Amino acid sequence: MNDRPVLVTGASGFVGRYLLEELRTAHGAVVGWSRAPVAADLAGAAVWQCVDLTKREQVRSALRDLQPRQVYHLAGATHVPRSWAKPAETLEANVLATHHLLDGLGRAGVRARVLISGSATVYAPSTIPLAETAPLAPDNPYGLSKLAQEMLSVRAATEDGVDVVVTRSFNHTGPGQPPTFVAPSFARQLARIERGLQEPVLKVGNLDALRDLTDVRDVVRAYTALMASGATGEVYNVASGMGRSIRAIVDTLVAAATVPVRVEIDPARVRTIDAPALIGDASKLRALTGWTPRIPFERMVSDLLTYWRDNTTGH
Repeated sequence: MNDRPVLVTGASGFVGRYLLEELRTAHGAVVGWSRAPVAADLAGAAVWQCVDLTKREQVRSALRDLQPRQVYHLAGATHVPRSWAKPAETLEANVLATHHLLDGLGRAGVRARVLISGSATVYAPSTIPLAETAPLAPDNPYGLSKLAQEMLSVRAATEDGVDVVVTRSFNHTGPGQPPTFVAPSFARQLARIERGLQEPVLKVGNLDALRDLTDVRDVVRAYTALMASGATGEVYNVASGMGRSIRAIVDTLVAAATVPVRVEIDPARVRTIDAPALIGDASKLRALTGWTPRIPFERMVSDLLTYWRDNTTGH
């Protein structure tokens, strides 16, 4: 058994929590990096270290001491609308932090396999499923930051010999995702409506956009499969391959509501720039690992609503 630990950056975040659970039965220690204090329910899920990835020397020192054998890099800014308001912060969190991680591994003399969690927002919009060879043309600061992160990672593999695998992850959701994202926003509103905490009106944005939505529990399975089998320097889509309209999410949630609900367009929720479709082709991932999503759309949405019903309080 290898006694060098597995490192997860951003381990206390939404995806990080599920990855820690996926890694729980793996051999060896798991270390989680987090800038913020860790919630009590996560305290036993990993050995925790407070490391700020934007601090170069702190990252290098921590890597030298830790000597991880694998690194899942999940840390970073994740919200497209916030990237417009704070583009410099987004670039720092996604590009500079990734540079510090990859550079720090090399300068600390650490030979580790690294998975970089990237984003499908690097692609140019298309109405057909996107393979890894599709044109790249991010249309927002978040997507731009993820493309720069990806370029840094591939360069580290080809020029510096770092063992890096990169994902282009399409939309994913599940219990615990913050309500700043579309699906949990709807689920939380419905839970509040059912409890009488807001009027029976579900506020929505553009319902016609098509998105490829995968359950987070399936996404972390893809990450561990790629850590095991992905080719160094290669990029892999993580996607269901199925495009669904935002309206389909709303309709599924409303059908499960215990009270009558009216759906209403809220202009504040309509993005000025919103790709009409973003659907992935994960054939490359499937051919390599055999991965396919196990959790169907209906269960994913049901579990999301159950989570918010259980975690919505008030009078």
